[in-house]
Order: sequence, then C-alpha cells, then structure tokens
Amino acid sequence: MPNKIVVTNPIHDEVRQRLEQHGEVIMNPRLEPWQPSELAGHLSAATAMMGFMTDRVDAALLAQAPQLKIVACALKGFDNYDVAACTQRGIWVSIVPDLLTEPTAELAVGLAIALGRHIRLGDQQLRTHAFDGWRAQFFGTGLHKATVAIVGLGLVGQAIAQRLTGFGCNAILSVDPDNSLDGIKSCTLTYALQHADYVFVAVPLTESSLNLIDHEHLQQSKPGQLLINVGRGSVVNEHAVALALEDGPLGGYAADVFACEDWALSDRPLAIEPKLLAHPSTVFTPHLGSAVRSVRLAIEQRAADNIIAVLAGLAPPDAMNVLR
Repeated sequence: MPNKIVVTNPIHDEVRQRLEQHGEVIMNPRLEPWQPSELAGHLSAATAMMGFMTDRVDAALLAQAPQLKIVACALKGFDNYDVAACTQRGIWVSIVPDLLTEPTAELAVGLAIALGRHIRLGDQQLRTHAFDGWRAQFFGTGLHKATVAIVGLGLVGQAIAQRLTGFGCNAILSVDPDNSLDGIKSCTLTYALQHADYVFVAVPLTESSLNLIDHEHLQQSKPGQLLINVGRGSVVNEHAVALALEDGPLGGYAADVFACEDWALSDRPLAIEPKLLAHPSTVFTPHLGSAVRSVRLAIEQRAADNIIAVLAGLAPPDAMNVLR
C-alpha cells in the first residue's frame, strides 16, 4: 500500500512536490484548520502527518489513525501534541528545534521597541489625522540604559539577550533555574518584575509555567513596566494583564502569542481578552514569530526530512521520543 502523507496547513510547492516522491500527499489548502473530525478522517489511512500550531494530537485522535508512523511537527513548541500517547502507539514525534529562534528573537525586540516608543498610537494618529509636522507628544521609553529581564533562557531567550547587548542596556537579568549566559545576571521572577523596565517572556507552556505571571506577580511589578510575550499565551494570565494595565502598575503589554491558541488546554479561552484588544498601551501581532519566508520554507523542509526518514525505515533526526 502506498504511503499517505497528511499535511494540515498549506505548504510551499517545492516541499509538497518533494513529499509526493514518497507517497500521496493530502494537504489542507486553506488557512483555516481542519475540524477534528476532518483531520481524523484524513488520518484514518495515513502513514505520516505534518502538523502545525493549529493542530491538537491526543490519544483519541491517534486511535483513529492505525497506520500512522510519524507526526512531524513543523514547529518548535509542541505542547499541543501528546508525545506520551504517540510513544505508546509506536508513533514518532519530531519537531523543528532551532529554525524559529532567530526570527522570534528579532520580533520580540521589535515588539519591545514598538511598545516603548508608542509606534502603534503614532501610526494610528498619522493615518486618522492630518499631519502637520512634529508635536511634543508620544514620549515613551527605550532600551538604552534600561534594565531588562528575560523569563526563560532557552534558545529564544538567549537569542533575545544577544540582540539586547547592542542596545546599551543598564542590566540584563534572566529568570531560568536551568540555563545561564555569561554577562546575564540570574534572579527570581519576583526580583525581575520588581526591578526591570522591560520583561520578555520566552518560556514554553508546561504544567509549571501555566499562568506563571499572574495577578499577584503583576501587582508587584515595577510601575510602568513593559511586558513582552513571545513564549506561549497561557504563560501569562491575560485577564490579570488587562487588570494591571487598567488599575495596576503595568505600563504596557505586547504579545505574538495568545491563550486562545493553546490547544492543549481544554479550558482555553476562545478569543483574546477584549480589554487587552481595546487598551491603547498594547501591541499585538498574529503569531508572526517564524513568519519569514525563507524560514518558513526551511521549517517545512526540515519537517519533510523527518517524514522521509521514517518512511525509509529510519529514526527521524529531530525525534522527541524513543521507540523500542
């Protein structure tokens, strides 16, 4: 029986054509994800799956995919993929571990600058009012001589730190018990929130990081602090952020990730907190961390590498589990 490869999002033609050399490719042509029942139907005879951020793979779905050999995630954060359930059924799980690092770090710094310098408000005013030249308004803050904290010093956190070294920050702090970097001072989350002008969040979603930054922490933060989240939406309690912007010390919030995207959580909100969307001291992007054309192509190619290896009887190079 020929291999059937299910791809849940549109991919570049060259990647699709490459996969077609190894089996029949069933690709979702739309930006909107398949409904769970649609995905299950496509997987019923599938040998391989290339999955994305919009998918959730759990034991119930795998029970409907008896021939599946690999779930190749075209992403880095795999919290919405049940690796243990895949392992139990003898299915490989692979990710793309490092291609998203640089563009995500770049975007994080861009969000910080946009938030601190009121770029969103300035752009909005320029487009809705006649521009007659400079006026004394929109005074913000910059990274130069600022104290900056990074929560999570994995690959993305380290890349953010490396970029910040060129801005002349007063100090760069890190909150991560497992990782360190020369020239970066390690501290507790409480200390970081109490002393930093900017706080970058770059941690994956786990049981211990869920709502890591909550109402209690935010109420202790330094007045005027700017919070930037490029990790996972649910690491930050969005409702608590909205309250801290309205009545508390928080000066602004920027994010590329949102709790409504966290498919692993059965009680995830279905939309972004409305108060956040309405607040003027926020800057948001629609999960653009890896949205660099050359990077997205490389990510798809790497996921394809993992699929092709398994179809050839080999272990995928980026496996997240071990099969016996």
